[in-house]
Amino acid sequence: MSEQSSPRGTFLKVANAVKTRIEADPDMAELPSAAELMRDFKISRGVVLRAFGVLQRDGIAEPVAGGRWRVRRASEQTDRRPLEDRIADIVTDEKLEIGAAFPSAGNLADRFGVSRPTVTKALVKLEAAGVLSSGGQGKVRTVRAVPSREGRS
Repeated sequence: MSEQSSPRGTFLKVANAVKTRIEADPDMAELPSAAELMRDFKISRGVVLRAFGVLQRDGIAEPVAGGRWRVRRASEQTDRRPLEDRIADIVTDEKLEIGAAFPSAGNLADRFGVSRPTVTKALVKLEAAGVLSSGGQGKVRTVRAVPSREGRS
C-alpha cells in the first residue's frame, strides 16, 4: 500500500511533526519512543512504525538496538563498516603490540554501543582471522597479529 493510499496520511502527519521537533531542538539525539508517539497522537504502533520508516527513508533517523530510533544529523559521519573491522582498528589506532591485552567484550560493547553477544561474534571472526588469541571465559584476549587495513573490506 502506497503512502498516499493511507487513510488521511496520518503517519505522514506524525513524521512531519517529529521532523519539526528535530528541527526545533538541535540537541535532540533520540526520537520519542513508539509508546510516547502512540500516546501523544492517539495512533497505533503500525502508524508509528510507518512514520519511523518515512524518517529513515528521508535520512533523518535510524534505528538503534533495543527498538529505539536516533536522529541522524547531516553533519554527523557514521562509520558503516562491519563491527569486526572497527574493532580491528583498535590494534592499529592504539598501537597495541603482539601479546598486548585486548579490551574486554563488555568494554567494547559500551564503546561501540552494541550488545555483548554482537561484540563476541565480531571477536570470534577476528580470532578466526588470526588477529586475536582466543580469550575463553575468564581469560584475557591478546593481540596475535597487527591487521593490515588494505586486506580488509
